[in-house]
Amino acid sequence: MTDTPTPPARKGQPDPKLDRDEFERRYRLAFTDPAFDAHRASIDRLTAIAWDAYDEGRKAPHTHPAGPGFDDPSYRLSDEWRAARDAIDAAAQRQRSAGSPDRLLLVCASPRSEHTCPGEMSKTWRLLDAAREAATAAGAECDVLELNRTTSEYGRTIHPCKGCVSTAMPLCHWPCSCYPNHGLGQHHDWMNEIYPLWAGAHGVLIVTPVHWNQATSPLKLMMDRLVCADGGNPDPTSTHGKDAERAKRIELDGWDYPQHLAGRAFSVIVHGDAEGTQPVRHALADWLRGMGLIDAGAKSQVDRFIGYYEPYATSHDALDRDQAILEESRNAARALVERVRQLRAGEREAGDSLESPRQK
Repeated sequence: MTDTPTPPARKGQPDPKLDRDEFERRYRLAFTDPAFDAHRASIDRLTAIAWDAYDEGRKAPHTHPAGPGFDDPSYRLSDEWRAARDAIDAAAQRQRSAGSPDRLLLVCASPRSEHTCPGEMSKTWRLLDAAREAATAAGAECDVLELNRTTSEYGRTIHPCKGCVSTAMPLCHWPCSCYPNHGLGQHHDWMNEIYPLWAGAHGVLIVTPVHWNQATSPLKLMMDRLVCADGGNPDPTSTHGKDAERAKRIELDGWDYPQHLAGRAFSVIVHGDAEGTQPVRHALADWLRGMGLIDAGAKSQVDRFIGYYEPYATSHDALDRDQAILEESRNAARALVERVRQLRAGEREAGDSLESPRQK
């Protein structure tokens, strides 16, 4: 406990609340197709229901008392949050089982896909496929997360992080409780399916291109939404949902910043055409280490240019010629499998027993 007073939640930004006319205009944009014209009366009824949900702020319409094991058993938890938490717990339990197979999560971070506007597969996919081939040959099981599904598949959305952690770490729940928010129409949030993939993995391999000297948009969205894995609060009842001042009090009284994904191994492969590969690789590796993941050694970190300053139109041909980067991708996967097996056998990272003097 500390005698530090609880600071009030600062207020003062403009209110984004829409009036009914503007809300209805935006809501009806989903029904622009003339095929909906015969059903306008039904759409009018749906619009009125949606307005009520928005106006009343019905974020989580399906809730039940939290029950035993929570700080406040009577607090009504979102059924969707509980289902996500249960899926994560089940995946983590399988991951901790000594008899479970070595499991890797391979993340294809390019938004490009032949199934949407680019009309062509990504080079990222080809590098990931080479890594998957090597990991499978080494005896690991692989889950593949294609972040290009956010651009090519209906209902695949990763909503942005709302920055709860900067109010107070306990306000950031594990898993994230900001979404879905049905009153705001913020549904179709993919992260509740992505969190268990991370929790169930012994090792994670991320393959990404460089976009404007940065990670790609869908990768950055996923990264930000994984902040709850690094110090997040597994009990939303302790903060009564999003009570900012209650969360501040909990943090000031002492918060242990639990790292929910710590101890897993990682590899990173970054490719570009002109600039930015090394800074992006460094940023991704620092992020993963910051969450408590462990790199799989020098061979697990790859940054290369493909078709350096050559036309984009022939970039796949450039990759055909560069068999070395394909083999480097396979080596990154092989190194990851090797590191996973070392960690599962009990080999510790140097400094594991040391306690950090700085939390977050």
